[in-house]
Amino acid sequence: MKLFYSDHIELERPKGSRFPVQKYRLLREHLLSLGQARLEFEAAREVSLDTLRLVHDKAYIDAVYSGELSVEAVRRIGFPWSPNLVARSRCSVGATIAACRAAIFERVSANLAGGTHHAFADSGAGYCVFNDVAVASRLMCNKNPGMRILIVDADVHQGDGTAAILGKEKEIYTFSIHCMDNFPARKQRSHLDVPLMAGTGDEEYLRQFGDGFRRALLASRPDFIIYLAGADPYIDDRLGRLSLTMEGLEERDKIVFAACRLQSLPMALVMGGGYATDVMDIVKIHTNTIINAANLYQ
Repeated sequence: MKLFYSDHIELERPKGSRFPVQKYRLLREHLLSLGQARLEFEAAREVSLDTLRLVHDKAYIDAVYSGELSVEAVRRIGFPWSPNLVARSRCSVGATIAACRAAIFERVSANLAGGTHHAFADSGAGYCVFNDVAVASRLMCNKNPGMRILIVDADVHQGDGTAAILGKEKEIYTFSIHCMDNFPARKQRSHLDVPLMAGTGDEEYLRQFGDGFRRALLASRPDFIIYLAGADPYIDDRLGRLSLTMEGLEERDKIVFAACRLQSLPMALVMGGGYATDVMDIVKIHTNTIINAANLYQ
């Protein structure tokens, strides 16, 4: 299983922020420590500006690239601007594209970051500069005419940027399950949204997720799945407001993986959010996702 990473480009942690920048490096180091030969690691390459323009406005891309974003635009993104932020953001998109391409041939692959679903066509927000999943899915459809893609967004926050960019697409279907009483305050319309009450635990979450996922599969009839396996529905996540255990999150993943195996659907994974009090809890959750995915076709 090929795993693409972008943490080789250092990113400054925002002052006063609870964003655990180190989680990406720690995840890669932990997976490497497992010594599993079936896991292949590759540093991601920066996506081209032309590819970003498949979903992002040229003026916005130029402002990001040149460092001419307004103070308000930088505040909404949440990271201070720097050349490394630009390079890291482009690499993160590149990693998701690479994971999609690898999954076509190997059936499953992953970006060890990604899931920047709060980025809109003309702006960033919520620690998201460019929308990796929107860019990758649009590129995949352009390169493979007739391909149908299902985006399964299981981050605790609604994928508002993805919904705004792709919510009316016919070849790309967006499914988001999220805490309704959480960021963003203003939700967008995905093809299918499943909003959950704060405090929702394993049993109710898995029931709602399973039902929504089945509905999304029937409606989209996909040839390919992109799965945002967010760690932030976890009970001890500082920004989550849901109450899933690690076991519940693992069962969530297995619902997706079982369908992929049954229907022989290739799948690209991206990690999405994770802000647990103990950063190693985030690493454990994502490690479970990766290892279970690697076992998918063994």
